[in-house]
Amino acid sequence: MSPDPFSLTNGQARAFLLRKQGLSGAPRFHGPDGVRAFIRQAGCIQFDPIDVCGKNAELVLQSRIPDFTKGMLDRLLYQDRWLVDGFDKNLSIYGIEDWPAFARFRHRYGFHDWHRERIDAVEAVVRAALEHKDFVTARDLPIQGTVDWGWGPTSLARAALETFYFRGDLAIHHKKGSIKYYGLAARCFDPAALAAPDPNPTEDDFVKWLVLRRIGSVGLLWNRPSDAWLMVPGFKGARRDAVFAALAEEGRILPCRVEGIEDPLYVQATDELLLREVLAQDGEPGPTRVELLAPLDNLLWDRRLVLALFGFDYKWEIYTPVAARKHGYYVLPVLYGTRLVGRIELAVDKEAKRLSVVRCWPESGDAPGPDFEAALHERLARFARFNGATYRKKRIPGPTKSKPLPRARPPISPWRPARP
Repeated sequence: MSPDPFSLTNGQARAFLLRKQGLSGAPRFHGPDGVRAFIRQAGCIQFDPIDVCGKNAELVLQSRIPDFTKGMLDRLLYQDRWLVDGFDKNLSIYGIEDWPAFARFRHRYGFHDWHRERIDAVEAVVRAALEHKDFVTARDLPIQGTVDWGWGPTSLARAALETFYFRGDLAIHHKKGSIKYYGLAARCFDPAALAAPDPNPTEDDFVKWLVLRRIGSVGLLWNRPSDAWLMVPGFKGARRDAVFAALAEEGRILPCRVEGIEDPLYVQATDELLLREVLAQDGEPGPTRVELLAPLDNLLWDRRLVLALFGFDYKWEIYTPVAARKHGYYVLPVLYGTRLVGRIELAVDKEAKRLSVVRCWPESGDAPGPDFEAALHERLARFARFNGATYRKKRIPGPTKSKPLPRARPPISPWRPARP
């Protein structure tokens, strides 16, 4: 029998999400241990290779870990091997302890029909190349020919390396820029992790595990279609209903009613204590932070839910044609306290090592307040250091870069009107 649902105001729901995500109050994740702790809590963070002002996974971590550096993630992935490049919610980074649970994903690639005969035919060539080397790239392999791949024609050598990586035979040994160097998984990872049995005996067990994991990744989720369920096998309609019902019956998720939202939202049962703390508190704990969020941040995985809770309609427009964009190519949501107060487009000049603000778009409604301006510039200075760059405090361009806002005295930020 399911317990009675918790009852939350909109503000309490936002406060819970942000506390769960480590985005409010005093930072609680620090250094390499903080990276591991957050990823262990979240299950995974999404990886995307595009680097305008940091890659997505790095942006997720810099918003939660004040002393985060890009080298921390690289070391945890390719030296300490505590983290793994793999598939969870699309391309992701997760802890090595979860490797056994994704055996089904790797098994599916073993029977993938995409150029399977041609790729299987060159497996011996790849293994021979790695017999006396720790790593190879496609250019190192004596394999000729091309195949049609996910994004277009590519070399058979590259397709083979990617396929064997998807199957779990190879791992990413390291990266240099966008170039991946592959090594044998058996050499890269702890043999005990590779040999551990799949903890989910059946497909249904695996799906329940994934769904519970995704609820924990965001903090609150509903039984609706959502990008949060990407790569959860067959997760539609009746099956989704059945999985939610089973997790609730087993006591692994708890229902919540949030003002203004018709459907119940669910939290992991292990978050009940945190939920009760949020319900008991009065106001936001600790300092009011400004954070710049990644486009694929865990908090934003369900954008309809973000709109319902924060009143913030966010779309990553990187793949939107230029003429159809409302905002910009690579735009980051701006979090201030428990509100998403706008979005900002940043650029890093890698030669001059300088961070600049291209444009910003404040949300309509009440201005964030007089302390926001200084906090934003302080945060931009730290964001510049994260990118190995400097930041010079100056007026932030408004939504239309070529037409400055008509003010008698231009403000340092369009979030706050100029004083007369």
